[in-house]
Amino acid sequence: MLPEVTAIRYVTPLREGGSVPGIVEADDLGTYVAKFIGAAQGRKALVAEVVCGELARRLELRVPELVRLNFDPVIALGEPDTEVQDLLKASGGLNLGMDFLPGSVGFDPIAFEVDASQAARVIWFDALVNNVDRSWRNPNMLIWHRELWLIDHGAALIWHHNWKGAQASAAKPYDATDHALARFVTAAELAAAAAELAPRITETLLREVTALIPQEWLLDEPGFGTADAVRRAYADVLGDRAATIHDRIRLSAPPKKAEAPPEWLRTWVEGKAAGSRQEDGR
Repeated sequence: MLPEVTAIRYVTPLREGGSVPGIVEADDLGTYVAKFIGAAQGRKALVAEVVCGELARRLELRVPELVRLNFDPVIALGEPDTEVQDLLKASGGLNLGMDFLPGSVGFDPIAFEVDASQAARVIWFDALVNNVDRSWRNPNMLIWHRELWLIDHGAALIWHHNWKGAQASAAKPYDATDHALARFVTAAELAAAAAELAPRITETLLREVTALIPQEWLLDEPGFGTADAVRRAYADVLGDRAATIHDRIRLSAPPKKAEAPPEWLRTWVEGKAAGSRQEDGR
């Protein structure tokens, strides 16, 4: 089970993300970025954070420590923004906290260099969990103590929003053409990362990671009788994907097909060509 803490002070909202997380202080004297159950993305975004964050940790990628965060909206009555208040009031109970990294800065692929091996491992991991939210426009990575840290995985595991189509969705290629780290890697380096990491995605590891998902967030999932059945579904999809996803990572965009000219332009060109031929005949 993830460590469990209780929020004792709501510090401020973070408005960079659509889910409006907040900084809180907890009874273990730690400071956390709180991801709230009442956000528009709901509990599945928090499930994705747990599965992806703990999976990345076991692959030796840097992610902030995750905790089960008990939150009472009463501690945030002083928050003046009514929309944020509505979010907090809808989030009483168990939420997710991730360790706040003070002094960290957002990763910029132009300003920071990343080792090719590390970049390839991150891209392979993102392909595994189908993370669509690590583009150069929105890297969702931090530099802290001169090291690269991965954050914000709530948009990953997109197939869990439609379990009936999960296998088909998970079988699709992963488009890394806009990935924030794509400029640092080649296909050969990605293949090396896959050879290292894929064998580590074992049934045992996936059982350990999915066991960390709080029971409350898996209950009443349509199509499943128990929370453990949902956990098995996550493990099954990820296990299958790990074996083959390296063959379906696209690093460069396919060449654009030339568009046919509009009818009016084709007619005009043909007319000009016919006129030229007539002039040449004279």
